[in-house]
This record gives sequence, structure tokens and C-alpha cells, in this order.
Amino acid sequence: MPAAAKQLVTDFVDAWNAHDVDRITKCYAETYEGDDVAEKGRQVGKQGIRQTAEQYLDAFPDCRLSVDRVVAQGEQVALFWTARGAHRGTFMNIPPTGRTITIRGSSLLVLHNSKIISGLHIWDVAGLLRAMGLLPEL
Repeated sequence: MPAAAKQLVTDFVDAWNAHDVDRITKCYAETYEGDDVAEKGRQVGKQGIRQTAEQYLDAFPDCRLSVDRVVAQGEQVALFWTARGAHRGTFMNIPPTGRTITIRGSSLLVLHNSKIISGLHIWDVAGLLRAMGLLPEL
């Protein structure tokens, strides 16, 4: 993986784990456009990322992101991750349950000039709902 991409991934994960929304948004380009399976609309620009980050961190204030695997090709980075935290705030219109969750997901990030310009974030929403006690074990 190119050094710039490796540094960006490190900065991205460190910012999330520090719960530093300003540092998170610095990883993104002003022209960023992305999709997250938990959101009905696209994330647009740094403001869109700021809203998403605040939503996740408000709901899971002790959230920790760990990297399971990174695959890079040119300016594309596939980040496979695990998030852990307690559900302490409203998320997806679901009041806090206090339950601890562990969710796996992946993010396909496209980079340009050491910034994320687009992203596709796919993660286990059903697993989240199950961990919150809202879906039965299958």
C-alpha cells in the first residue's frame, strides 16, 4: 500500500478512536460523496461526514474501531473493520438500550491527494439490531 494511503487509514482510525470529529472530517475532501447502509441519503462533503460521525459517536460514545484487514489498489482502499461500543444514545430512531455491540463492516474508500473523495460503507445492520435485542437470534 502506498505510504500516503497507509497514513490516511491510520489517521482515519485514530481519529474515530479519539472521537475527534474535526480530525475525522480532515480525512475527507470537500467534494466527498458517500453511501452508508444505515442512511437513506448520500453523505455529501465534510458537513455530511460530520453529521454521520456525530450521529454514531452520540449513540455509541465509547465506540472503538479496529482494523481487521486493508486491501489497497491504486487510489482505492478496502478497509475491513470491527466496531465495538455500548448503545447509549438514540440511533436509527432506536432509544438507547445500554447493550454492548460488536459489529463488522467494510468501507471502500477512493482517495485523491491524500483525502477520501468517495466511500461505500457496508456493515451488519441486522447484527446491530440483534445485539440491541430488536431481532431474534436466527
